[in-house]
Amino acid sequence: MAKLHNREIIGVGISSMDYAGACEAIVAAAAAKRPLTVTALAVHGVMTGALNRQHRQRLNTLDMVLPDGQPVRWALNLLFRAGLPDRVYGPNLMLRVCERAAAAGLSIGLYGSKPEVLDDLHRNLIVRFPTLRVATVMPSRFGRVSPDQQLEVARQIEANGTDILFVGLGCPRQEVWLYENRMKLNMPTIAVGAAFDFHAKRLAQAPRWMQDYGLEWLFRLWHEPRRLWRRYLLLNPLFVSLLALQFLGLHPASRADQDVVTYEGYA
Repeated sequence: MAKLHNREIIGVGISSMDYAGACEAIVAAAAAKRPLTVTALAVHGVMTGALNRQHRQRLNTLDMVLPDGQPVRWALNLLFRAGLPDRVYGPNLMLRVCERAAAAGLSIGLYGSKPEVLDDLHRNLIVRFPTLRVATVMPSRFGRVSPDQQLEVARQIEANGTDILFVGLGCPRQEVWLYENRMKLNMPTIAVGAAFDFHAKRLAQAPRWMQDYGLEWLFRLWHEPRRLWRRYLLLNPLFVSLLALQFLGLHPASRADQDVVTYEGYA
């Protein structure tokens, strides 16, 4: 399908789409057994591409890169008058796609995280969507694999009869995984970040008002300061600075990147 990256934020193509458009594209691809690579990026995810040319190439190869964070949505609205009323938050997108999949008789797969997280996630999804079929529940190997091993994982996911695959390997590993497996899986593959932990009730979500005002980062920093302080206290100001340069027409265009992207083999 044609790339749905139609707006560039500091070099990374972001899809100016809402929940309805994203869900429709995902379900249509699943019904047609067609590959579709989807991720939802907040500021940290966008910055992984802005600061690394090879990863920027990966992100700009994916079919849909949705505005997960409010600042990313605000940037789309400010720079391109996108008129988006809300962000497309990965955990909410996952629930909406599961609801659509259950109604359409499509199966889902869960790839990534730990077995105990997947067990809780699987159980909670079935409680919420009793008719949802879960074809694949496969934990991460928390390491790297050879191309042959990676291909075997993809074949197993397809052999299970998975129609839509959710990937929870963390950013940026999950986006690398989508990029490296985009030609191996005839189904939508959706990177959903912390959604596995949220819906497994292993990690607390920020209150809705903090999400609406773009303060989810502060909530997560308060709960996981040692892991996240660099991500938020360094990258957030840099994002604003680079965005200001783009607004002033001083940020260089990045779509012509021609690096050869190296194989990573995250699993």
